Amino acid sequence: MARRTLPILKNLTHRSTPGPFLPKPDPNTRSVTYMPRPGDGAPRPVTLIPGDGIGPLVTNAVEQVMEAMHAPVYFERYDVHGDLKRVPSEVIESIRKNKVCLKGGLKTPVGGGVSSLNVQLRKELDLYASLVNCFNLPGLPTRHENVDIVVIRENTEGEYSGLEHEVVPGVVESLKFCSERIAKYAFEYAYLNNRKKVTAVHKANIMKLADGLFLESCREIATKYPSIKYNEIIVDNCCMQLVSKPEQFDVMVTPNLYGNLVANTAAGIAGGTGVMPGGNVGADHAVFEQGASAGNVGNEKLWEQKKANPVALLLSSAMMLRHLQFPSFADRLETAVKRVISEGKYRTKDLGGVSTTQEVVDAVIANLD
Repeated sequence: MARRTLPILKNLTHRSTPGPFLPKPDPNTRSVTYMPRPGDGAPRPVTLIPGDGIGPLVTNAVEQVMEAMHAPVYFERYDVHGDLKRVPSEVIESIRKNKVCLKGGLKTPVGGGVSSLNVQLRKELDLYASLVNCFNLPGLPTRHENVDIVVIRENTEGEYSGLEHEVVPGVVESLKFCSERIAKYAFEYAYLNNRKKVTAVHKANIMKLADGLFLESCREIATKYPSIKYNEIIVDNCCMQLVSKPEQFDVMVTPNLYGNLVANTAAGIAGGTGVMPGGNVGADHAVFEQGASAGNVGNEKLWEQKKANPVALLLSSAMMLRHLQFPSFADRLETAVKRVISEGKYRTKDLGGVSTTQEVVDAVIANLD
């Protein structure tokens, strides 16, 4: 049987980028970094779900920038809202066909027995790995410097499936399968993106079977990557260490629930959820979205004022372009966004400014090489 390589979301940030300002590259010094296969430049279809609240604003921002860059992608739009009972079948089929989706937030009603469409998408497409990149943006002041954390979270298993006993034979083994593949993904990601350390976040002192199996899987995979340092941390201590010394972390791999908490904490430390990109990936499909929960998906005031921050989804779309093997377009987009943030003239309210979404978009377009 042929060995199947795990899918990897390419690292968003260039860790060696110096200084707060990003000079335009000299075309005379440009090197050959990517040799495409014949036909790789053909436009790729991407399923687009604008979503609820600010979602249509920020997905429209991405559409404008992609058009301005003449990026080789085009969107198949589907209007889906969080109050639906299920994700429409035609949307699932579109993602299965296109392999890639870009989405705004889908609001999950509290109570009432309505399940999250976000969770449905992840399970239906087996998007078992969630990735959030939390890093300092040049020119954006934060309490901590030198933060560059990638949180990789198991995305499909309920945190307490099976609890701490075997409901039926094999329940714990099924958790081990999920633990193995998320551990493999985290170490493969670190290896391919020149990351130096992987930290497993757990609660094995209490959840001895489920989290114990998670740690066993991480330890086993770690032996296959001797060049990558591996350590473990209990989730309680992890949260304290994140807010006191976040620069100690590199790649963090976690079970489902802990990862949600850790990613949002790291995002708040590094500049806020409005600037943190992310995505969800499985063996065959990938869905890109804002990396951490914004808490403002259904914020009608932001929608009315047209002042939602588009940076997170713009950077997520740069991740998407790398995933589609369009690296030069991803670099152009990321560099333009970083220039706008660094200059500080156009920032939305969450970043201490007064700019509208459209003003930020126009500034990004103006900074495209």
